[in-house]
Amino acid sequence: MFPKASSSQSSTGFSGSGALSHVYIQYPPLRCAIPEARGLFYDDGNKLLFSPTSDQVISWKTSPFSPLATPASDSVCEGPVLSIRYSIDAKVLAIQRSNYEIQFWDRETGYTFSQKCKSDSESILGFFWTDCPTCDIVFVKTSGLDLFFLDSELMSLHLVETKRFNVSWYVYTHESRLVLLASGMQCKSFTGYQLSAAGIIRLPRFEMAMAKSEANSKPVLAAEDVHVVTVYGRIYCLQVDKVAMLLNSYRFYRDAVVQQGSLPIFSSKIAVSVVDNVLLVHQVDAKVVILYDIFSDSRAPISAPLPLLLRGFPRSITASSQSSSRNAEGSEAIDLSDTEAIIYGDGWTFLVPDLICDAANGLLWKIHLDLEAISASSSEVPSVLEFLQRRKLEAHKAKQLCLAMSRTIILERRPVSMVARAIDILVISYSYSIKTGSYLKEMKAEKSSPSGVPQVNSPSTIADDSASRVDAYGKSVKHESASGVHNESMNKFSTFSGSDSGDNVTIEPLKTSSGDLYSLGGNVESKILMGAEVPSDTVQSGLQSQLLGLGNNLLNSNVTNYQESQFTSAAVSPDEIYSFVFAPVEEEMAGDSSYMVSIIIEFLRSVNSEKIKVHPNLYVLTIQLLARNERYAELGLFVINKILEPSKEVALQLLESGRQNIQTRKLGLDMLRQLSLHHDYVVLLVQDGYYLEALRYARKNKVNLIQPSLFLEAAYASNDPQHVAAVLRFFSDFIPGFKSTSDHNSYCRILTEMNSSIAA
Repeated sequence: MFPKASSSQSSTGFSGSGALSHVYIQYPPLRCAIPEARGLFYDDGNKLLFSPTSDQVISWKTSPFSPLATPASDSVCEGPVLSIRYSIDAKVLAIQRSNYEIQFWDRETGYTFSQKCKSDSESILGFFWTDCPTCDIVFVKTSGLDLFFLDSELMSLHLVETKRFNVSWYVYTHESRLVLLASGMQCKSFTGYQLSAAGIIRLPRFEMAMAKSEANSKPVLAAEDVHVVTVYGRIYCLQVDKVAMLLNSYRFYRDAVVQQGSLPIFSSKIAVSVVDNVLLVHQVDAKVVILYDIFSDSRAPISAPLPLLLRGFPRSITASSQSSSRNAEGSEAIDLSDTEAIIYGDGWTFLVPDLICDAANGLLWKIHLDLEAISASSSEVPSVLEFLQRRKLEAHKAKQLCLAMSRTIILERRPVSMVARAIDILVISYSYSIKTGSYLKEMKAEKSSPSGVPQVNSPSTIADDSASRVDAYGKSVKHESASGVHNESMNKFSTFSGSDSGDNVTIEPLKTSSGDLYSLGGNVESKILMGAEVPSDTVQSGLQSQLLGLGNNLLNSNVTNYQESQFTSAAVSPDEIYSFVFAPVEEEMAGDSSYMVSIIIEFLRSVNSEKIKVHPNLYVLTIQLLARNERYAELGLFVINKILEPSKEVALQLLESGRQNIQTRKLGLDMLRQLSLHHDYVVLLVQDGYYLEALRYARKNKVNLIQPSLFLEAAYASNDPQHVAAVLRFFSDFIPGFKSTSDHNSYCRILTEMNSSIAA
C-alpha cells in the first residue's frame, strides 16, 4: 500500500515557456480517487492499480497508459487489506489480510479460501505470483520463503518447498522476477532468487557497502533505499548510502554479484525510474532528476540535474487557482487543480519502471523523456547520436533528431573527423538493425486476456553457464565462470542494442574475457563502436534551434501517424541520409563544394565497411559536386577505383558532366557498355554522330529495340547519300518488314533526290 501524506512541503511546477527539463509528466493523470477507498495498491505482474473499498476492489489497467482508462471491479468480503495481487492468469485474486493470513478468491466461481501461518513465531511480509514451473505463488515470511502450487480444481494451496533463513524485509519486481531478502543487524546481507519460467536460480549471498557515520554508529539499511531495476535486459540493484551520499550499483550474475561503481546523490531521499532503458535518479529533497545511460562507457550523467516538468497543465486553471473563488463548486475545482499540479509530493510513490502514484490525491502519472531537450543540451554530437539510436519508445522522434543534428553539423562545417564519427554511428546502427531485423519492424499490439486483464510480460530467460552467443559480427562469445574475475582487465563498451526491459531479462554467468564489470552495462551481443575520441565542440545556436523546432522537419512532413507507430528502431537508412541530409544540405551550401565532397566520401567509406548498398542518387550528387569545381581527374579516379558504384544513373550523369570534359564523357559511355546497357549506348553514339559505329555495335550485340528513324535522321543530317544508303541497306537486311514501312519509303525518296542533286 502506498502511504498517504500531506503535501504542504511540495512544490508546484508548470510547463511555461521558460521551463527547462529533460523529464516530464503529462497532464492529465489517471484519476483513481474512489470514495471510501482504503488506499492504492500496484500489481506489477499484471500492471494494474487497485483501490479496494469495503466490499469490492476497483482496478485500472496501466499499460498501455491512458488517463481515460475504464476501471473494473471485483466483489470481495470486507476486511483489512495489506497487499493485493492477481494471479498470472488473472483468474485468482489474493489479498493479504494480516501478517498471518492471505485470502484467495476465484473470480469465476466466487469461491474463497485462506492460507495462514502455521507458527505464531513467524509473520508474512508479503507475497507475489510467479510463472515458475514449480510453483505459482511465493509467501515471503520472516522465516524465509514458502513456495506453493495452486490447485485450480480444489482451490487450495500445496506447499512445494520451503527455504529457511531470517528475513527482515524484501524487495521484488515482476519485471526482473528477482526477490532480494535482507537480513542481519544492519539489513545489508542479502540472499536473492530469480523465479522465472526457466526455473529457480539462487544468487550467491552478498553484502551491500555502507559507510560508517562520524559517531561510529552502524546505520540500518531500509527497504526504500534498495531498488531493483532492469535496463537493457540486465538486472541491477541500486542501493542508497545516506552516509556516503552515494548510489551504489550492483550487477547480478549467476555465480557472483559485483559492485559496479557508485553514483553521487544530493538528497537523502532517492527514487529511481527507468524510461526507455534510461536510468532516472530522482533527488526528491532537491526536487530534481538526473539521467544516466548506463550502457555508455562513463558514469557521468547525460545532462545536468533539472526539475521534473508538468506538461499540458491548463493555464486558465493555473490562473484561477491564484484567485479566490466565489462559490463552493469553484473552490473545489481549484483545490483539485492545485493538488494535480504538485511536483514531488510527500504522497508520491515511484512504481517500477516509469509510473508515479500520488496516493494522497488518487492520481497516477507516467514519466516521459524529452528527447529534443536532451539532444539540444549537449555539445557532444556523436554521444547524443549514440544515445538517440538506442531509444525505442519514441524511435520516430529519435530518428528525426538524428537527421536534424546531422544536417546541422554539416551546415555549420564542423570538423570532418567529427562528422565522420557521427556518420559511423548512424551507419553502424543501421547495419546492426538490419542484421537483427529490428529496422521498421511492425510493433506488436499488446494482447489482453478474456478477463480484461493484460497478459504479463514474456518469461524472463536465464543464460546457461556454458552457453555461447553470437555478436553482431557473427563471432561466438563465450560466457565463462567467475573464477579470477577481479584480476581481469575491464573493457568498456558503447553499443546500440539491448533487450527491452521485461522482455528478455537475464542473469548471466560472470564474464572474464569480455567484461562490463566497471561500467554500468555493456552488451556483448551488441555491435561494438570502434573509433577515436571526438573532441567536444561548442554547440552553436543553429543546432539548438533546429533541434527544438522540428515541427516542420522534412521527415515529419512525409510520415503519417500510422507509419510513426510502426517505428521500433531509430536507425537511419542510407537512402534517408541522402534524402533528408545530403540533398537538403547541398541546396543550402554555397561556394566551394570540397567540404561536402569530403563528407560524402567519409559516408561512402563507412557504408562500404559495413557492406551496405547506397542509392545511385548519392553517387550522382558526388559527380555533380566534383564537376562543379572541375575536379575531373579526381572524378576519373573515383570511377576507375569503383568508389562510385557503376549504375545507369551514374553513367548518365558522367555523360552530362562530360559535356565540358571529353574524358569524363568517355567514362560514362564505357560504364554503359560495361553494364550491358546496349540500347542506351547505341542511342548516345547516334546522338554524338557516330551512327555507323552504332549500327555495327547494335549488330554485334543484337540490339533489336532501336528506332530506324533515329539513324536515318542522323545520316541525312550528314548530307552524304552513301551514309543514307548504308543505313537503309542495314535496316532492310536485318529488320523484317522494314521495306514496307513509311520510313523506308520516305528515305528512299530522299536518297533519290540527294543523288539527283549531286548528278545535276
